[in-house]
Amino acid sequence: MSDLELFNFQVSRRAFLGGSAGLAFGFAIGFPKSAEAQSAPGRLNAYVSIAPDGTITIQSPVAEMGQGIMTGLPMIVAEELDADWSKVKVEQSPVDAAYHHPIFKAQYVVASISTLGYWTPLRIAGAQARRVLLNAAAEKWGVPAAELSTEPSTVVHAASGRRMGYGEIAAFAAAPAAPPAIDPAKDLKTADKYRILGKGTDRVDVPAKSTGAAKYGIDARVPGMAYATFVRPPVRGSGPASSNAAEVKKMAGIIDVVSLDHGVAVVGETFDAVRKARRNLKVTWRPGLPGDAIDTDKDLETYLGDGRDPKRVGVEWKSKGDATKALAGAARTLSREYLSDHVYHAQMEPMNSTAHVRRDGVDIWVGTQAPTRTQLDVAKALGTTPDMVRVNQMFLGGGFGRRATVEASVDAALVSKAVNRPVKLILSREDDLWAGTFRPMTAQRIEAGLDASGSIVGWRHRVVGEPVGDFVYQPGYNKAAKDRDVIFMMGAELPYYNKVANWHSEHLMEPERTRVAAWRGIGAGYTKFAIEAMLDEVAALNKVDPLEFRLALTEDSRAKRVLQKVAEMSGWGKKRSGNTALGLAFAEYGAFAPKFGSLIASVAEVSVAKNGVIRVHNYWAAADAGLAVNPGAFSAQVESAIVWGLSCCLKERVTMAKGQVQQSNFHEYQIMRMAEVPQIKVEVLTSGASPTMVGELGVPGTGPSVANAFYALTGKRLYHMPFTPQRVQAALKA
Repeated sequence: MSDLELFNFQVSRRAFLGGSAGLAFGFAIGFPKSAEAQSAPGRLNAYVSIAPDGTITIQSPVAEMGQGIMTGLPMIVAEELDADWSKVKVEQSPVDAAYHHPIFKAQYVVASISTLGYWTPLRIAGAQARRVLLNAAAEKWGVPAAELSTEPSTVVHAASGRRMGYGEIAAFAAAPAAPPAIDPAKDLKTADKYRILGKGTDRVDVPAKSTGAAKYGIDARVPGMAYATFVRPPVRGSGPASSNAAEVKKMAGIIDVVSLDHGVAVVGETFDAVRKARRNLKVTWRPGLPGDAIDTDKDLETYLGDGRDPKRVGVEWKSKGDATKALAGAARTLSREYLSDHVYHAQMEPMNSTAHVRRDGVDIWVGTQAPTRTQLDVAKALGTTPDMVRVNQMFLGGGFGRRATVEASVDAALVSKAVNRPVKLILSREDDLWAGTFRPMTAQRIEAGLDASGSIVGWRHRVVGEPVGDFVYQPGYNKAAKDRDVIFMMGAELPYYNKVANWHSEHLMEPERTRVAAWRGIGAGYTKFAIEAMLDEVAALNKVDPLEFRLALTEDSRAKRVLQKVAEMSGWGKKRSGNTALGLAFAEYGAFAPKFGSLIASVAEVSVAKNGVIRVHNYWAAADAGLAVNPGAFSAQVESAIVWGLSCCLKERVTMAKGQVQQSNFHEYQIMRMAEVPQIKVEVLTSGASPTMVGELGVPGTGPSVANAFYALTGKRLYHMPFTPQRVQAALKA
């Protein structure tokens, strides 16, 4: 099973279990089944409708959460449609099988593969719509369609000089019962013909967000709605044993306290009343679960011990050659261990969902990365069918993987049913952090075998931690995936270092106890820290410049290009003035499918204060993700991921004791502030005619580039993310 197939299993199997039905999303774009989508005037297919005034409405199939996808995907349709972009209007599509992501078989925005996955189907959708217009114009004029061509939003018959706008054609054209056949190899534009793709345009969501007109999940208003919050247990799998619900129900403005197997909801007439009642709610949770014993410090020691144990056999992630034999025969071996703590998504918009459960159906208003899963899971929880659940997709105030889970909508629906009225459910920051979903905590052990000249001849990488799949998706996922956890292990390979002949990476699985989940950059956020820090150490051992060392290791021209470009951008090799130094890192993202992979090379310039605070002053990145559909959005995505990654590697950590999270809000869970963000410069490189993966690309290089700069400045190494002042001071004293 390939790693892309692992992603496919995660959602498509759930869809089958949920009884989802509808038109499969393939290379022939038909019509959506939902009535609201079918009713659009001038509808040429699921994605395109054209009004008589020439306005072209394009459906955007997945959630816009700041990544620019609501602009990028319609640009792909518009390019093949040969649309005048100034006449394009973009709408959020309904939840319908016609808009399913080809890999996920659902509407689901994760893993930086929205553009990659929709690329060919959306081009075909645009080409099909254009073909319908050409055929209609040909019939109107009584000429062969082969004699016609298009200019922006116009059909042209060069032989007679006649021209007809798309709006005029749409006024009389009818979409065929079956979409026109499009051969991707023959009927789609070549890159040299692009007018829209790669040229750059303003994001369509920004004006509404700038004026305050944009509606997020938390903005939903339903007549007669109540407010609610939900308290989950601190330990995975637990639930309420008892509570003072009767006492809380007597408080002013409180409608009910609803106890469910997995938590307790407080429902009131106003959110202020709910918040006051929440402060008075006391719940005793069911004990006796494995998570009761979670202790961050003790667990990390256990992880380290397991990683050192030669008797432990892990699940192979990727390998090449015979690493065991190569290490045994090496002239010298170097072993290092790297640690990373749990981290929290810290999305700015609190988790929320509004639900109205009625006898004739269910409405959900939510900003979610997973509308199809929302529909399926809400239906399952209520004992109804997915077609009875309508998900109204709102804007997201930060996703990063946190809104790929849908428990807020399930809880809101259950509470709405219990109180028999619409309910807006909002979590407090404290409750979201208390029972949050976290990036796994890890211990990593890398052994590098060197020959007499210092070249790497063998490499073993062990990543120790809890698997993610069963919690994020459903029990049985890990078994079906043969324990190969793409979320946990992403990045733990060396495919671009082709001159390392023997390497092996594996996952040593710890018992599942915490709520571990996808977090921006997934496993690559910590695996690349270990790999690139270790490579830097080998380079130093050989007394070779880190840039030259990496260039010598790779035969990949794209990898060489990004490394050389970031060196040029940062002035690598030039003496720095002041008390700063540079650190370099290279990362590929999506290496599980190399032809889809994106590359980034990063350089961080850092200083270290006496109190142990690392300050990143400048950060440069050269990024290659094939074709940049919208270069400005590409650059912004990489910049935002860099800020995200720097915050993680310098500050963010969740700790637990006796199974309970020790942080409560941002005064304890520290994130990077605006004043701490460095100057960031991103160079967007193009290396192909189709896009690869961008959304998380900036994260993997942050940890290692900062750690390597710290070494260049101090001669000391950092092995534990985040690099807190206490850890920095300990390293300086070591």
